[in-house]
Parts: sequence; C-alpha cells; structure tokens
Amino acid sequence: MARTRAALAEQGFGVLTEIDVTATLRAQLGVDIEDYLILGACDPAAAHRAISVDREIGLLLPCNVLVRADPGAAETVIVEAMDPRLLVEVTGEPALITIAAEVTEQLRAAIASLTGSD
Repeated sequence: MARTRAALAEQGFGVLTEIDVTATLRAQLGVDIEDYLILGACDPAAAHRAISVDREIGLLLPCNVLVRADPGAAETVIVEAMDPRLLVEVTGEPALITIAAEVTEQLRAAIASLTGSD
C-alpha cells in the first residue's frame, strides 16, 4: 500500500479517502473476500481546473484507484484506476478533454512504476 501511495504522490496525487471494502463486507455482511481497497486519489491542480470548468464535477471526484489481491494468484496485487476520460463522456464538457487526458497519463505512469517491482 505504501508503494501505491508513493507512486501516486510522485505523479502529484494525494489520497483523500481510503475504503477497506474487505473490512466493511466482513463487518456488515459477515463475508470474507480477498484484500480489496479503494483509494480516492486527487491531483489538486487538475481538480481545481476541472471545477473551474464544471462546478458539478465534484460529484465524479476523486479518481478511484483500486488495490486488490488477485484471488487466482497468491502474492499478486493488482492496481487499477478509473479512466478520467469518462468525466468528459459523463459531463459532455469538451473543456475537460485536456485535463482528463493529463490525469489519465499521470495515473498510467503511477501504475506503470509499480509493475515488476518487489
């Protein structure tokens, strides 16, 4: 988890929220699943630019980053992120295209930096 947070920070993201889905499902439903954590990542500069374009964009922020264990492969952790370009599709706001593309590249770089490391 620390490596994922560091990779996000390296790309300008802060983690605003952390949802431990595994613990929540265990506590609320008494069921067990593999480690499954959702991080709410935000690049403050990009968020500010997006909010300046569309005040309702906050309904779609922050960017969710999923860190989960692979149930089919022991010791394998999968890190995935939502596609920020979906913000453009949902809002129909063309002024968000550049911002979404930049954030997409930042998230890809963060995830790529985790690949193949111990």
